[in-house]
Amino acid sequence: MQLEKKRLFNEDGERDWGERRIVGGNSSNLIELNHIKYEWAYKMYRAMMNNFWIPEEIPLAQDAKDYQTKLSTGEKRAYHKILSFLIFLDSIQTNNLPNINDYITAPEVNLCLSVHAFQEAVHSQSYGYILESVVTPEIREQIYQEWRDDPHLLKRNRFITDLYEAFLANPTEKQLIKTMMANYILEGIYFYSGFSFFFALARMEKMMGTATEIKYIQRDELTHLALFQAIFQELRRENSSWFTQDLIEELRGMMAEAVEHEIAWGQYVMNEEIPGLTNEAINLYIRYLGNQRLERLGLEPLYPEVKDHPLRWVERFNDLNGVKTDFFEQKVTNYSKAGNLDWDDL
Repeated sequence: MQLEKKRLFNEDGERDWGERRIVGGNSSNLIELNHIKYEWAYKMYRAMMNNFWIPEEIPLAQDAKDYQTKLSTGEKRAYHKILSFLIFLDSIQTNNLPNINDYITAPEVNLCLSVHAFQEAVHSQSYGYILESVVTPEIREQIYQEWRDDPHLLKRNRFITDLYEAFLANPTEKQLIKTMMANYILEGIYFYSGFSFFFALARMEKMMGTATEIKYIQRDELTHLALFQAIFQELRRENSSWFTQDLIEELRGMMAEAVEHEIAWGQYVMNEEIPGLTNEAINLYIRYLGNQRLERLGLEPLYPEVKDHPLRWVERFNDLNGVKTDFFEQKVTNYSKAGNLDWDDL
């Protein structure tokens, strides 16, 4: 079934929040935050706003020195390629999220997706600040152009783009679910080899400022992951007939393909040259994440033999100034910039 974009203003829209739906609802599209259905969405919106940060507040002068004096040739290669891929991921999210928002008929969820797009733009600002502060203009241009010269990176970029463009070309209920899954995979799998690299450097007391930027980016990504998890679950509750067994297996297949891509990418960029990030460690880590992400959606894991987190030291870097934010577990003890939100009620 083809889906229709919501109207900019629907004068015949329902105000009864009980009639509201994530997709295909009859909302006026006015944002009435005292009159909402999806309480989790408003809590998430508030949490995302409380996470506001400015990339330039983090000093990077020492990173510029570390880059010149501490990084090996292999570490510099990985630094360049991973930043290039992260730049792509956040750029495509900034551009694509409004395409999804056009079909969401719950204004409180529209708010979350709008902030999500804004945060992706801040991440792009962060990468620009890192490149301006740490590397020469010549290397900066090389990093921005890396996908033109590296077929592996171009293949990754095209794979993700093609998933999104399939929905734009054919906005059916099935393609909507698949694009939601693609977003969930991007937020929950594709960033993580790159994040672990920067944390591995910080573990060796290298590029600490860059790692701090990445910590803030990862905190945002955890909320984005939780957002698409919640949207997916609401879609399934409200439209259970859409989720056939064949489609569920297709979604699991998307995760399997994504996991294999991320493993291959992580092994390619680390090249057995980054302490703590061997090929085997990357393989187990990404498979572990794949299992976790599927289980959060109520789907069967792909790798039942992988039960334990293989890189527990990475989890220390979820901790900003001693304040742990774990949106994926839906428990937050505090926020670095405010907030009394109780995610146990989500």
